[in-house]
Amino acid sequence: MENKETVLVTGGSGFIASYCILTLLKNGYKVKASLRSLKKSELVKQMLKEAGFYSFQDLSFVEADLQNESSWEKAAEGCQYVIHVASPTPHTDAKTEDDFVIPAKNGVLFVLRAAKKAGVKRVVLTSAFGAVGFGTVKTTPYTEEDWTILDDTVFPYQKSKTISEKAAWDFIQNEGNGMELSVVNPTGVLGPVLADDFSHSIQNMKQMLNGDMKACPKIISGYVDVRDVADLHFKAMTMPQANGERFIAVAGEGFSLIDIANVLRKNLGKKAEKVPTKELPNWFIKLLALFNPKLKSVAPYLGMIKRASSEKAIKMLGWTPRSTEEAILATANSLIKLDIVK
Repeated sequence: MENKETVLVTGGSGFIASYCILTLLKNGYKVKASLRSLKKSELVKQMLKEAGFYSFQDLSFVEADLQNESSWEKAAEGCQYVIHVASPTPHTDAKTEDDFVIPAKNGVLFVLRAAKKAGVKRVVLTSAFGAVGFGTVKTTPYTEEDWTILDDTVFPYQKSKTISEKAAWDFIQNEGNGMELSVVNPTGVLGPVLADDFSHSIQNMKQMLNGDMKACPKIISGYVDVRDVADLHFKAMTMPQANGERFIAVAGEGFSLIDIANVLRKNLGKKAEKVPTKELPNWFIKLLALFNPKLKSVAPYLGMIKRASSEKAIKMLGWTPRSTEEAILATANSLIKLDIVK
């Protein structure tokens, strides 16, 4: 067997990262997955088994933390590629904006410096639509030419994604020494969950199926299946033309929460009996948000229409995402199967 190339996947126990690991192993690469604690290595294997993959001889684990620069040198050693997925997520204990922005930006720079030192060919960074379409209002779909404008309307998470992605491009330009970079900017990530750690978009669907969301706020955004996000990372890593480019990952142009609810009710019968049937007017949610801290975080998004285009990934890389409907149903069925939905 020829010598296999090794890919460092950061934040290996996360939702997107686990599918990136799966895609790489299936395509004959060796994977070194970084974890904040090696205790999570069993969870990663469990998730891969849940996805139907049982062969782990090409998978190893390394302990590394976004707060600790020296941990990344060991992690990147012997790797030809890095897929940098790890980032502080919105549901952590972050209190201030800096709690998001500083670890995200430093984490990106730590990983890039370590990758450069290890002689890595190309880094694929998982950014987010949060770095593309906030702080602005557009009636046409957002594209890779768009950047989030950092004003007071932009949440710390989106800010952290914007600042850390810009820092990555600056690093490559100023001190990359020929190391390559591609960036993937996913919209709301759906798809079959493999454990109870999953994206924010899936929390919404869990609330619908559990009956915790009695009616839908009016929010339209793009969605994409996690399997297609992993496939886009793989294409961004392996295809020469992806170097120096960013790619929005989205299937179709946009779905409202009531659209999602309708897909669930239409296809899941009795299992969807608690799913909301109504959309709430914006003024009503803004009123409730005065008394309900949970709704406060939703209020700024109300009436927001964030459509995005993945034409670039489709044309340049031949990427073919599943439909949003398929992603919605795969998500719901996996939540039911894993008993995450009561």
